[in-house]
Amino acid sequence: MIKRTLKYITSTILILSTSLFSFGQAAKAEAEIKDIMKKLDAVGLSVAVVKKGNIIYTNSFGLKNIESNTALTDKDIFRIASISKSFSTTSIMQLAEAGKLSLDDDFSKLVGFKVRNPKFPETIITLKMVLSHTSSINDSEGYFNFDVINPEKSQNWTKCYNDYEPGKGYKYCNLNFNMVGAVIEKLSGERFDQYVKHHILDPLKLYGGYCVDSLDNSLFTTLYEYDKVSKTFTPDPSAYAPRREELKNYIMGYSTPLFSPTGGMKISATDLAKYMTMHMNQGKYKGVKIISKKSDKLMQTKISEEEGYGLAIANVDNLIPGKIMTGHTGSAYGLYSAMFFEPKEKFGIVVITNGSNTIYTNGFNSILLETVNCLYNNFIK
Repeated sequence: MIKRTLKYITSTILILSTSLFSFGQAAKAEAEIKDIMKKLDAVGLSVAVVKKGNIIYTNSFGLKNIESNTALTDKDIFRIASISKSFSTTSIMQLAEAGKLSLDDDFSKLVGFKVRNPKFPETIITLKMVLSHTSSINDSEGYFNFDVINPEKSQNWTKCYNDYEPGKGYKYCNLNFNMVGAVIEKLSGERFDQYVKHHILDPLKLYGGYCVDSLDNSLFTTLYEYDKVSKTFTPDPSAYAPRREELKNYIMGYSTPLFSPTGGMKISATDLAKYMTMHMNQGKYKGVKIISKKSDKLMQTKISEEEGYGLAIANVDNLIPGKIMTGHTGSAYGLYSAMFFEPKEKFGIVVITNGSNTIYTNGFNSILLETVNCLYNNFIK
């Protein structure tokens, strides 16, 4: 009886000590984050930390909306910008595993019109090149309409290509991924937003999506552009512009940019961390398989040596000192987002702000860089 009582007391003390230690970690991190936000004029900030496959910390700071003085919460969702590209690539990997396409396929045949660099007409532009930004395609003519690059519909289509041979150079390009979204529609028979919902979000039990009109707009976090001169924020409502009218005349495989496969995912930091963990675990999360280990490894393997970019996932060594981190950033409408993990040590961090001063350090917006390192130092290191 005495031994059992002593064991109970020891266990209780251990639990209390652990809780106090965790509370101390959180309190220290939160104080530092508030200082970072004040220094960089951040409106709001949502964060999530993953360790050994589990979310160990989430929190939201500041405001969701300045005008109504509404506090930001963990359930609120953001348009996360270019991190969205990895959802498109994950969908492509699923279709490849189903035998519906190959990464080496001629992209022209997949998208339904000629995609050839006029300076290198004999060089096939493959799906893999498009997914890795090595296609030689650029955004100079815009990226919300495929007509700009279609030789049958635009006299200026040649301007959509860079001077280097496809596969032998790197240029980040949003048009690449809006076209990829069209390929997903053509080969799956599902509208792009519905495909991602049915094959990625729903299996992982995540709330979010590309279709503004299918989501609870009370959860949308207002995004703010920052003016350095006046130090003021201006809301940008176009981030969540309704698409009801355009959807009435939707054409599969052509109207796809309406959902912005390149940057239109709306999701919370907490749910994004779950999605990130799936990639950190090479295609699985909590027993749910989204893509194979081989496919996920391929996504994370760098194709462009200098940029460290794979298939919509990059490898960077300038985010956390001494660590090679895998993931992606996003920036649009005043939002800045980061989703990065360390695949061997099994930790990851998500940081999203809906507006801040745009100071850059080491190639990253300072609000992302400093917050990621704060979370790493307090919860992982």
